[in-house]
Amino acid sequence: MIIPQYDKVNRAISLGRDNDFRLKAIRDRIFPGETILDAGSGFGNMTNLVLSEVRDSTKVIMYDPILDMLTNAKNFFSHNMLQYVTSGVFEYLPFQNDVFDVVMYGYSLRDSIELKQAIAEAYRVLKLGGRIIIVDIGKPDNLIIRAGVSFYLKYILKVLAFAAAGKSGLKFKTLYGTYIRWPTNSELNALLCEKFSSVKFDKAMMGGAIIVSAYK
Repeated sequence: MIIPQYDKVNRAISLGRDNDFRLKAIRDRIFPGETILDAGSGFGNMTNLVLSEVRDSTKVIMYDPILDMLTNAKNFFSHNMLQYVTSGVFEYLPFQNDVFDVVMYGYSLRDSIELKQAIAEAYRVLKLGGRIIIVDIGKPDNLIIRAGVSFYLKYILKVLAFAAAGKSGLKFKTLYGTYIRWPTNSELNALLCEKFSSVKFDKAMMGGAIIVSAYK
């Protein structure tokens, strides 16, 4: 089962920087008293950081397509720390319009079935002035750098994942297929600009890692 190994592998393939990127995304982008949807929450890495960094009267809803992830999350959080936990896909969010200050995606939006629809749904459930926060793999616009990232995900990732989690880690090789479908950084920016009034990209690892804020 891959879930218990998820953190180990994610840390290995991000060269130990996954949590640094999550923290950077949260700081100065999420504030006390806000209502937050952790979309693709897994078992709560982003949620845990929000509750640790922001705390005061912050409400978080954890939302993930995989029920086992959410079941595991309940072992780490007391009920009074979360508003609630629910399962579903990004393209059809079971929430009313204009209810969240933040929709955050920590290494999850890339797994959407229909990216444009997922972005439209995030926009729908955000309050005016709300924002989405994306932490994910970047797909550099520069062809040479993009080829390097592609090589890393296709070949090096498997070695690191196996070293971190044995045979279970090899399931992460599917990330390469996800990366192939993922838009380039400029294409993602253009897609977000179709809906959101302001989009800001922070890039690391030569554009192979991104932190994106898009404001409604």
